[in-house]
Amino acid sequence: MENLHNPKVFKINRLSAHSAHKYQGLNIEWKKCLNGVWDFSYCDSPNWTKIQVPGHMELQGYGDPQYVNTMYPWDGRENLEPGEVPKEFNPFGIYKKEIEVPKDWKNRPIYISFQGVESCLELYCNGEFVGYSEDSFTPSEFDLTQYLKDGKNEITAKVYKWCSGSWLEDQDFWRFAGIFRDVYLYSVPDVHVRDMFITSDLSSGFKKANLKNILKIQSYEETLVDVEMELLDKGEVVLKVEEKNVKVDKDIKLELNKKLENPKLWSAEKPNLYDVRVIIKNSETGKVIEECSQKFGFRKFEISDKIMKINGERIVFKGVNRHEFNCYRGRAVTEEDMIWDIKFLKANNFNSVRTSHYPNQTRWYELCDEYGLYVIDEVNLETHGTWQILGLPCTEKVIPNNNPEWLENIIDRAKSMFERDKNYPSVVIWSCGNESFGGENLFKMSEFLRSLDKTRVIHYEGVFWDRRYDKTSDMESRMYAKVYEIEKYLQETPEKPFLLCEYSHAMGNSNGGLHKYTELEKKYPMYQGGFIWDYIDQSLMKKDPFGNDYLAFGGDFGDRPTDYNFCVNGIVYGDRRPSPKVQEIKQLFSDYKINVDEKTFTIDNQSLFTNCNEYNTKVKLLKNGVKIFEEILECSVKPLSEKEFKLNLPKVKENGEYTIEVSLHLKEERFYAPKDHEICFGQKVYKVEKKLKEKLEGKPILINGGFNIGIQTKNMELIFSKAYGGLISLKFCGKQFVDGVVMPNFWRASTDNDRGNKMPFRYAQWKLASMYAKMTNVEAIEKENSVEIKAIYELPTNPITTCELIYEGFANGKLKVSMSYDGAENLPDMPLFGMSYKIPKEYSEIKWYGMGPDENYIDRVHGAKLGIFETDVNRNMSEYVIPQECGNRIGTRWAEITDKTGFGLRISSEDSFEFSALPYTVSEIESAYHHYELPKSHCTALNINKVQMGVGGDDSWGALIHDEYLVPSNKKYEFNYILECNI
Repeated sequence: MENLHNPKVFKINRLSAHSAHKYQGLNIEWKKCLNGVWDFSYCDSPNWTKIQVPGHMELQGYGDPQYVNTMYPWDGRENLEPGEVPKEFNPFGIYKKEIEVPKDWKNRPIYISFQGVESCLELYCNGEFVGYSEDSFTPSEFDLTQYLKDGKNEITAKVYKWCSGSWLEDQDFWRFAGIFRDVYLYSVPDVHVRDMFITSDLSSGFKKANLKNILKIQSYEETLVDVEMELLDKGEVVLKVEEKNVKVDKDIKLELNKKLENPKLWSAEKPNLYDVRVIIKNSETGKVIEECSQKFGFRKFEISDKIMKINGERIVFKGVNRHEFNCYRGRAVTEEDMIWDIKFLKANNFNSVRTSHYPNQTRWYELCDEYGLYVIDEVNLETHGTWQILGLPCTEKVIPNNNPEWLENIIDRAKSMFERDKNYPSVVIWSCGNESFGGENLFKMSEFLRSLDKTRVIHYEGVFWDRRYDKTSDMESRMYAKVYEIEKYLQETPEKPFLLCEYSHAMGNSNGGLHKYTELEKKYPMYQGGFIWDYIDQSLMKKDPFGNDYLAFGGDFGDRPTDYNFCVNGIVYGDRRPSPKVQEIKQLFSDYKINVDEKTFTIDNQSLFTNCNEYNTKVKLLKNGVKIFEEILECSVKPLSEKEFKLNLPKVKENGEYTIEVSLHLKEERFYAPKDHEICFGQKVYKVEKKLKEKLEGKPILINGGFNIGIQTKNMELIFSKAYGGLISLKFCGKQFVDGVVMPNFWRASTDNDRGNKMPFRYAQWKLASMYAKMTNVEAIEKENSVEIKAIYELPTNPITTCELIYEGFANGKLKVSMSYDGAENLPDMPLFGMSYKIPKEYSEIKWYGMGPDENYIDRVHGAKLGIFETDVNRNMSEYVIPQECGNRIGTRWAEITDKTGFGLRISSEDSFEFSALPYTVSEIESAYHHYELPKSHCTALNINKVQMGVGGDDSWGALIHDEYLVPSNKKYEFNYILECNI
């Protein structure tokens, strides 16, 4: 079809966009859902089959899904100019459904609405062409009236995978095709409110509001009507306005205004909603013709004093970029998915969402209104592959730029978004799209949106790359800016507030250093937060070679070209299970900061409209991780204020480590979480110590043989091999705990961020050092109350370095292990400093006193608590789609690795250490590209470290770990720990 190739043709006979308000009247059901099974032919196959609507063709067996990020899906297959459509391969599907028009719609107009079709739609009714539409993510509606006949009718939709509009839809996502949102027929009463636009002006300190509703009313013959508008609060009418004898002839515009005193304001914290009800009555009979309803919230969003404000207060966005996604259904998400997402975000202290990078389903905005999330609503526009090649600008063919043939197309996309979503109070910012460089067309789009709406501001990140039309965006928006770059901007007399529309790239084991961004919130008023990339892994459920389900990523469907695992950057896994990264984000995103001392605690209430007395404040005292005292308080701290409270704790005298923990909890169940759900916490740790020297009696037996050195006590036996250069046997109570040779370790299984910044290349010497350390000397030493084995290892680094291991046995069955390294210049940093053990598989249960409960690292520990926690090695293996370093715990005082009866190994230290216990070794994890490639677990891999470098997360394609979270190789390191039987 010629229309596919013409950027100027993006709609034929498509109805004008309008608001998504609800209406009823005359006791008639005005909407008929067409979701369900449709007849289907793929690429004009003569064999008709069935397909589910809504849904994607590719996920129902018709073609293959393809994931690409910035490059266009045909790159390397066809050389196309912007606007051209692939000629060699452009699959399409033909959908057919037989329909019957409800009898009570007789002699009324009949419309059909496709809420989302990717990428374009040709519509036929009873064989006649009805219309054409592009823009995958806003409704396409058509008037069917003249094509319908009595009885049964046939609707046919021809859906192409690619059209000229696909050049405007180069988002970082799976490339699907099909009818993936709802389809329905609808009709309307004789007089119908086709569109309403509700706004309010707030004045007098937000105590007075002027409610304005601009109605577009249609009728098919001249009619006199009375129009009433009511404002209802929980069913009670609080405002009413009437217009009598309004003459409606075809289409008219009517404006209704009314003032309201002391309105309840809407915000993400307090999502107060009113019902706006419009009633159309026949002026002569008084009979109700139609009743319309729309939820509405009074709020004022503005930029004042160069700061974005909601209802007069500076806003900080604690947000996330959210693709619509389901691992089984792709972008055909369900209401159940959306409700899960809302609950998750609210429970974990998010206050905002960016609809990356297209308008979402209508229901999403209703949920954000109802439950309180700020929304950046984004035009369906991204042309990344036309201007950035392999990460570098290349703007010769960029669109839309100043090219006039694309202007009307992108303006139409903005209008479609605006008209549908304009009444949702949750939408506080319109975004002109994503990563489409700059130019006059985008500036005209921003001006177009400004001309329609004075109640919101305009966002566009692309002005950072192209300053020709800097006024396109009302804010300075950037992606993945480093903290020092943000501070540089904010310290140089900025003209616009600063927003991170994408940051803290959550690919694999990531989100390290997030606290550096949240710490800017108090320091710079013009810093207004940001949106983590991103919410959910775009992974699709697939069968592995063994017939088991697994979450697949780019390339797993034979899709080429592809960008592989770059589609899995979520803080929740593709099957909607939270990843361990959420622990950190939840704490840092809380509006409440709790600082605890030994006698007092302070709550810094950074919320805008919520007093802390709406939550319970729980105070606990723990000794060595065990709770010994708890009380619940009600602490009143007004919004945007700070208050100190005295602690009333029992006096402690006994030796031990004490933790004072103060936390905020829900007083009652809310829709997103149960009663007592924790919002945030603060801890203070201190020690009561009176040094007691341990009395050592007796001495182990030292056996210095020709090939081996042994240490024996009544319940511990150790063998160190001179021939193999390491510990080869360690028994407690007659049970073996070592398989293979224990050696020093400096390596971790590379994370996605490690691979992105080329850590394996830069640090490769330390992998060799872990694999091929050579023992150069070993000696057995008898001491007064112990015996020890001291081994020196030469490491194959350049220059060659050494480290020392000491195994010291005591008569009480304890084994002290010490490791030291003196440091050397001109070597890369170490990934970590520690030791790895393979212990029998039956020792799979983990209990520890340290930071938890979820995995944590030196740059991702703000959300972790000090306490006693339990898990097992399988649950400790995080399910990042590519296996990688995971399961670490810092600040560990002791850990127990046991069998299911509770017998096993105990590790402890006077100083804290880091550890992980996993079902696979570092080498096994790093060698696997999918979890199904991991071997059958044959051991528990126990990793005991002094320190491991952070995981990073500023971005995943080059950003380095922050200096303070590295393990420099020119420093001296030493640590020790005790191994013993836990019984």
